[in-house]
Amino acid sequence: MDLKRPIVWVHEESLGSTNPALEDYPDAPALFVFDQDWIRTKHISRKRLGFLYECCLDLPVTLRKGDVVAEVLAFAERHGADGVISSGAIEPRLQRHGAAINRDCPLWILDGEPFVDLPRPPRLGRFSRYWREAEPVVWELYKPSD
Repeated sequence: MDLKRPIVWVHEESLGSTNPALEDYPDAPALFVFDQDWIRTKHISRKRLGFLYECCLDLPVTLRKGDVVAEVLAFAERHGADGVISSGAIEPRLQRHGAAINRDCPLWILDGEPFVDLPRPPRLGRFSRYWREAEPVVWELYKPSD
């Protein structure tokens, strides 16, 4: 990958300080888009929106609301970007956004370390479902050794 002026697209699955795109490209302009269609059709709670917003406040990102693909491409154009860098996503909606971005502007995906290695792919939807599977694995890592 030989990008000279990339932007970073940060999405819901990469809202941490260890986002590999932000780590590898700390000086690149970065963007998070609140997906207007996802919020409207999935009836995302204000609590979850607040959580996403608070996570974004800890990151060097510009915030937008609207169509994710259109906003990312417009941001890339405004910055004269020659590509978009992001982190891998499990959620099919985010994968579709990435594929659509890649049709108009080269998209490079950087995979970071997973929060936890689950024995099977996570069930998407509610965080509580994911956490019921992840919590025992997380606590197993903290068991004192004999």
